[in-house]
Amino acid sequence: MAELKLFRTWSSRFSLRVVWALDLKGIQFDTIFEDLTNKSSSLLQYNPIYKKVPVLVHNGKPLAESLVILEYIDETWKQTPLLPEDPSERATARFWAKFGDDKVLPSVWNVFIKQGKDQEEAIVTAHENLRNLEGLISGKKFFSGETIGLVDLAFGWLANLLGVFEEVMGVTLIDHEKYPFLLTWMHNFADAPIIKESWPPRDKLITKYKVLHEAYTSKEAAK
Repeated sequence: MAELKLFRTWSSRFSLRVVWALDLKGIQFDTIFEDLTNKSSSLLQYNPIYKKVPVLVHNGKPLAESLVILEYIDETWKQTPLLPEDPSERATARFWAKFGDDKVLPSVWNVFIKQGKDQEEAIVTAHENLRNLEGLISGKKFFSGETIGLVDLAFGWLANLLGVFEEVMGVTLIDHEKYPFLLTWMHNFADAPIIKESWPPRDKLITKYKVLHEAYTSKEAAK
């Protein structure tokens, strides 16, 4: 049997993508939980460039960066495809996954860590990006159609972590009036059995992000 190990943390949204992909394909793997304040020698050995999770080690060969890992998984295990067969559709899926990491996630994070006028400006940018997703998901159950695919995994953090952010900072970004299709997708994704069983405990996430929010906003206030 092939050796497959995933280095992750309990709360990493990027690591969850890999967990979901492997679970969707029915692939067994070993999990090594990392403490990023005291990184193991194995993690530093397998990911000496970025020194972060996730890292997937397949028969001794390490792969880093979650979107890269998702494509590797899809190419290595053909069952339950994450990407479409058509080259144009595959390229489009990669575009939107990258858009999520380059635009959507940073813009939502800025809303979370900013205050006052800076937060107001961040909210405008976040809504610009979220409106693109609302248009993309319109009329579909998942971004990939009727089944979960790579783009859904890339945006999966929205279905859980966004609500945590909103609760901690007291700001609502997504409501049914502005984002009916995106909100429906969030429920569809979060309630999928294989996805649901992997969510980190919400109370622990709330505690973690309260501490982070207080730390960032204290810095903002001190400027």
